[in-house]
Amino acid sequence: MASPAKPFWATKTLDSMTPEEWESLCDGCGRCCLVKLEDEDTGELHHTDVACRLFDGATCRCTDYAGRAKAMPDCVTLTPEAVRNLRWLPPTCAYRRIDEGKGLAWWHPLVSGSAQTVVDAGVSVKGRVFASEADVSIRQMRKRIRQWPNRFPGKRKSPNNL
Repeated sequence: MASPAKPFWATKTLDSMTPEEWESLCDGCGRCCLVKLEDEDTGELHHTDVACRLFDGATCRCTDYAGRAKAMPDCVTLTPEAVRNLRWLPPTCAYRRIDEGKGLAWWHPLVSGSAQTVVDAGVSVKGRVFASEADVSIRQMRKRIRQWPNRFPGKRKSPNNL
């Protein structure tokens, strides 16, 4: 009996993935779409619960993914090099996990077969976004700093206890 083939994310580097494979790694959590504030004096990054103005909180997806770089010049396009250098990518990020040799987590849709597991695991920002950056002043934004976007979720429902 032949052993099953390993999935592409277990055999390929980020650099060797096809565009389709690369795009499928995004679990749709929305954490990278949250506004981050940097302390100019210390360089420390603070994550908020305020999303990019192009973020759709109901779907946790960009409303203009193809045109986001033009619409939002500060939007970061993830590349293998960017993944290796962006210190704000959450520890749950599939791109980061693959680059660090950790593989995909159980909640990832490519593993679970369902986008709902990202929500069930507490990884998604669905229901946790306060507002769009278009509606929040810088002064207000400082009051929206949260710790959870840059943390691994606590114990939540796993496939064994869903």
